[in-house]
Amino acid sequence: MPDRTAGDRPETTPYGTIRYPASPPVPRTDRYHGRDVADPFRWLEDDIRETPRVEKWVAAQNDVTFAYLDGIPERAAIRDRLTKLWNHEKFLSAFRAGGRDYLFRNDGLQNQFVLYTMDGLDEEPRVLIDPNAWSDDGTVALAGLAFSDDGRYAAYGVTESGSDWLTWRVKEIETGRILSDELKWVKFTNVAWTKDGAGFFYGRYPEPVPGAEHQSLSLDHKLYHHLVGAPQADDRLVYERPDEPAWGFNPQVTEDGAYLVVTVWKGTDSKYRILTQDLRDPGAVPAELIGSFENEYAFVGNDGPILYFKTDLDAPRGRLIAVDAEDPRRDRWREVIGEAEETLTGVSNVGDTFIASYLRDARSLVKVFDMKGAYLRDVDLPGLGTAEGFTGRRADKETFYSFSSFDTPSSIHRYDLAGGTSRLLRRAAVDFDPDGYEVRQVFYESEDGTRVPMFLAHRKGIERDGKNPTLLYGYGGFNISLTPAFSIIRLAWMEMGGVVAVANLRGGGEYGEEWHRAGTGLNKQNVFDDFIAAAEWLIASGTTSKERLAIQGGSNGGLLVGAAVTQRPDLFAAALAANGVMDMLRFHLFTAGRFWVDDYGSPDDPEEFEALLAYSPYHNVEEGREYPAILITTADTDDRVVPGHSFKFAAALQKAQGGRAPVLIRVETRAGHGMGKPTAKVIEEAADQLTFLVKNLRMEIGR
Repeated sequence: MPDRTAGDRPETTPYGTIRYPASPPVPRTDRYHGRDVADPFRWLEDDIRETPRVEKWVAAQNDVTFAYLDGIPERAAIRDRLTKLWNHEKFLSAFRAGGRDYLFRNDGLQNQFVLYTMDGLDEEPRVLIDPNAWSDDGTVALAGLAFSDDGRYAAYGVTESGSDWLTWRVKEIETGRILSDELKWVKFTNVAWTKDGAGFFYGRYPEPVPGAEHQSLSLDHKLYHHLVGAPQADDRLVYERPDEPAWGFNPQVTEDGAYLVVTVWKGTDSKYRILTQDLRDPGAVPAELIGSFENEYAFVGNDGPILYFKTDLDAPRGRLIAVDAEDPRRDRWREVIGEAEETLTGVSNVGDTFIASYLRDARSLVKVFDMKGAYLRDVDLPGLGTAEGFTGRRADKETFYSFSSFDTPSSIHRYDLAGGTSRLLRRAAVDFDPDGYEVRQVFYESEDGTRVPMFLAHRKGIERDGKNPTLLYGYGGFNISLTPAFSIIRLAWMEMGGVVAVANLRGGGEYGEEWHRAGTGLNKQNVFDDFIAAAEWLIASGTTSKERLAIQGGSNGGLLVGAAVTQRPDLFAAALAANGVMDMLRFHLFTAGRFWVDDYGSPDDPEEFEALLAYSPYHNVEEGREYPAILITTADTDDRVVPGHSFKFAAALQKAQGGRAPVLIRVETRAGHGMGKPTAKVIEEAADQLTFLVKNLRMEIGR
């Protein structure tokens, strides 16, 4: 029988006929550890900007996808409702820096949040940085901020089309004047000002080969010092390790200006080496303080030479320790805040206190300690949700934080450090009644008996009759925790009668490093088992049925969806996979992919290769198998997870699909992995995803 390629025949779906664009497989076999593995769609890895046939394939796929979506009558109403819900004043965060207060605000449908400054958060704000003026379509965004200690300057990063590459500029805050400084080829770094405000430290990569900016590996990071007003070519090289091209450097300067603290990393794993340099000594150079990649050491603050670090050393759920920069012997390290039952996610040193943020079953708990580590109080939060912020300086009397949950729009609060009280400053006014919804947390057992938490959010009073359209979301990787947060997209879904389910899978950071490690490397299948078990619980509990169940994930979560679809296609009616890592044998060959071996393992290792191949979505698509309806989304400027992953997976699924459900791919233009995506594009993509679910879950809305 001749080989069948997608495009040779139409797919008949319950909603019409789809003729997929031709995706001709090209014979290609690679040998891994004595085993031959086919890769017939390798040609789709080529950069869309450089390869006309890939560009034409993407255009043809988009034509098919948008024609399908245009044929769904609910699409316009969903887009209009999302737009209406989105059109409200919203606040991202508030903070104090350099003696001024700052607030990120969006008046409704602005493509990017605007940074305002004011003498106090109760005063009338003025615009400091408005990224909406940088491009007509909102695809140029703000992606990083650092303020000089004297409050004179703001350094800020600019990203175009969602790329990880940033260009850093400097603005004079009082006058609003943009200086001549322009620092290019910067990514994966902090910017750290010196105490005198004359310049700052930053990390950068060498300029890539023209045409390879969005696919070449990120190697040879170097640490520089830049003087305000000087050209980048004059920046002073502070530290490099040409013998370790995989290492990266993240600078911080202590509040008193005495020390440069450099966090050395080599991947996504929170295991660091630490360098310090005495900035008071003109002849000093960075020297090792902690010389092995064995544990996390997140710098928090200092008391003279005493440096405070959040660490998982001898504490998988985290603790705070003190290290003397002048005598860093390990037997002299001192515990300040011990390990708790909850997971410590961050510590800030504000107002001569330590503010420690914890997770208790994936929801925020915030505690305040004095400088000796004695417990003072809990921060009284508004409910079950996520609190973020609590930044500031040792002399501050107050700090700020944001709070949100599935049914609670984001709000900004001022926290008085002496009195321990919060005051609401700003709250988003969304057009919905929160009393009409409920949020609860359930626990279910995974295949090996592990107890896994899951949040459920929906309208009050739903019946457990198996008929509720349900969208199950997961991530499960890189020590990232999924906590309750407000989302207009999820609100729209709940308004339509849907249930939101968010599963806290292993691989995340919800229960510390042990929980994280249980979902990495050779244990990665645990993540997929947890996700599949969540789906089975939703069905068994009567929340939904497989005909009404959809799954969703992005990036590593896109891999999760791809693995779940190829392992249990019978369990779901629809799937949304965004910017997923779909080829687990070649992920490490592009841009930031080499960092991910910390979580995934490496195909260069024989044992890890077998584990990767066993779940790699692209390699586990089976000819003639019946797959659920799938909408894959990616973007042409995604230089985090290159779009070739999604292209290859879509081509393989379209060729193999043995059922009638559609397999579509939607490729956004002038967009990246998600960073800085303009509101207009977010609404359009979300509307298309919800429209796809309405059709393929056979939902009836507005009737």
